[in-house]
Amino acid sequence: MKGSLILRVLSLLPVLFGTSVVVFLLVRLIPGDPVVALLGMEATDEAIDALRTKFALDQSVPAQYFNWIGSMLSGDFGRSIQSGREVLPMLLDAMLPTFWLSLAATVLSLTIAIPTGVIAATRRDSPSDFGASLFALFGLSMPSFWIGVLLILTFSIYIPILPASGYVAPSQDFGAFLAHLVLPMITLGTALAASVMRMTRATMLEVLDADFVRTARAKGLPRRLVTWRHAFGNAKIPIITLLGIQFGQLLGGVVITETVFSWPGIGKITVDAIFARDYPVVQGAVLLTAGLFVLINLATDLLYAVIDPRLRVS
Repeated sequence: MKGSLILRVLSLLPVLFGTSVVVFLLVRLIPGDPVVALLGMEATDEAIDALRTKFALDQSVPAQYFNWIGSMLSGDFGRSIQSGREVLPMLLDAMLPTFWLSLAATVLSLTIAIPTGVIAATRRDSPSDFGASLFALFGLSMPSFWIGVLLILTFSIYIPILPASGYVAPSQDFGAFLAHLVLPMITLGTALAASVMRMTRATMLEVLDADFVRTARAKGLPRRLVTWRHAFGNAKIPIITLLGIQFGQLLGGVVITETVFSWPGIGKITVDAIFARDYPVVQGAVLLTAGLFVLINLATDLLYAVIDPRLRVS
C-alpha cells in the first residue's frame, strides 16, 4: 500500500510540471501588456521600462519561466502586478470562500441526489422515476448563470428575503454568511445534484440486478436493508469517483457562479487577473487549483481502499 501511494504521489509531479508550462505560455498569449494596463496608455517609456524590469518582464520567456518556478519551489508565488500584494496570501484568502461554497453545494447535492437516485432505481418506470429524470434533465440543461439570475430575481427582487450578492465571513457574522450562501449554493448544487442523481440511479439499477441482491431478497431480508446495505453499499464507488471530480472542479472556482453573485472566490479573482493581465496571479491560481485537483483525486483513490477492502494493494 505504501509503495503504491508513493508511486501515485510521484506520478503527480509530471502533471504539475506540464500544467506550469502550459499556463505560463498561455497566459502570455493574452492580448495586451500588463505594464501598460497598470500604468495607462499615457505612461512614459521610462516608467514602462522601469516597471517591466521590476517584474522581470524584460527577460526572455525561458528565463522568466525558470525564475518563476524557482521562486515557487521556495514558496514565493511572486507579487501581483496590479496590487503589489503577495500572490500566495491573495489566493489563500480567495480559496476559503470557494471552499465554503463548494462544501455547501456538495452537501446540498448529496442530500437531494442520493435518496432521489435510490428511489428512482428501486421504483423504475414509476412516476417517481420520471420525476427524478425530469429534475436531472433540468439541472443538467439549465446554464448556471441563468439559474443564478432567476434566483436573484425571485428571492432578492420580487421577494426580497435574501441578498443578491456579496460575501460575509462566518467568523464575522454567521447568520449573514448563511444568508449570502443560500443562492449561490443552490445554483451550484442543482447541477451537481443532477449529475450525482443520474449516476446513483444508473449504478443502483446495475447492482439491483446482481445475483447477491437477488439472494438477499430470497433470504427474506427487509427491503430497506437490501436496498441500502447490500445494493447501495456496492454502488458507492462510481458515485465517490464522480464526487471527487466534481468537488475538485468546484474548488477550482466556479467562475460563472462566483461572478454572478460577486463571491470573492478563486474563480472570480482569476477572471479579474486575466482581464488585468496580472500574470503572477493567473499562473499561481491555475497551478494551485491543479495541485488541489490532483490531491483530491489522490484522496479519492485512497478512499476506495477504505470503502472496499478488495481494492487494497499490498
